Amino acid sequence: MTSEATTTDPSALIEAAASAPFGTVFGEVMSVAEASDAGWTQPSVVPLTSFTMHPGMHALHYGSSCFEGLKAHRTVDGAITPFRADKHAARLQQSAARLMLPIPPLDLVTQLIDLAIEANGAVTPPAPGSLYLRPTLLGTDVTIGAAAYPSHSAVLYVLACPVGDYLPPRPLTIVVETEVPRTTPQFGVVKTGANYAMALGRIDLARREHHADQVLFAPGGVVQETGAANVVLVDGDHLVTPELTDAFLHGVTRDSLLQVARSLGWTVEERTVTVDEVAAWAARPGAEIGLMGTAAVIAQVGTLVVGDRRIELAAQEPSKLVELRRTLGEIQTGARPFTFA
Repeated sequence: MTSEATTTDPSALIEAAASAPFGTVFGEVMSVAEASDAGWTQPSVVPLTSFTMHPGMHALHYGSSCFEGLKAHRTVDGAITPFRADKHAARLQQSAARLMLPIPPLDLVTQLIDLAIEANGAVTPPAPGSLYLRPTLLGTDVTIGAAAYPSHSAVLYVLACPVGDYLPPRPLTIVVETEVPRTTPQFGVVKTGANYAMALGRIDLARREHHADQVLFAPGGVVQETGAANVVLVDGDHLVTPELTDAFLHGVTRDSLLQVARSLGWTVEERTVTVDEVAAWAARPGAEIGLMGTAAVIAQVGTLVVGDRRIELAAQEPSKLVELRRTLGEIQTGARPFTFA
């Protein structure tokens, strides 16, 4: 196993990442492996550079691409450790299977993640910053006549971005969408770019009409998720979140926070959640609503727009969402022992 040194001063990259938009400053090295009918190649570490790809590549025409997003943290003992890489690797396998892409072995995915961390370790910021990792799988068959056929070849690579503490400067404004789903039912659990693209139109409309940050998709009045995160309702030590279905992504941060909440003695409910319940929750004194995801861990909702109603959530001091976020952060940096199921 070899590492590639970065040519830019690591401290300069870390400093740039602290003030740059999330995911726009990159480590100068990436890990990569390729699949063909002969199987997967051995993983390698290469300088980050532009790809040369055929204009007829399968992923460009037929959407055969998926990805993951996870973080590696500097721990209290000085190590740089990926958070639940095995869980993310398993989800990448699930996405690949749904898209009929070559499925990378779990140990290959985690090895590529480890290689990317080792190669970019010098640009990993101290807590609360981290190294954001983006494993990406693309179908590489060269054909524009294979709409009914999967790609038999693929490339899997892992990008690394030093990132600061991604916490929005203010509570978020969320618009509830009850007519349009975020994605198609069979692809809800697939982390593919098309799912995010499908949400962009409604998010843009919500920004223009309500100065909103995100849209909470709830087709037929049943809550699913926002365009990029799972939703959670908290009131004291009581937590409610929509039960998992194939309609939306099964968040690793969601799973982690629920396990942490249970360990703290909270009552945790995973069940059907309706728009009416979310609206009533937002209006309840002492209640909080948050969005759970890798980037921010938990982002607080300050305004909920439901139809022609604009519901303002009162700020809570102390905030149970902040407590939950802080506890998970201590686990990620090794300051608090915890074993995830």
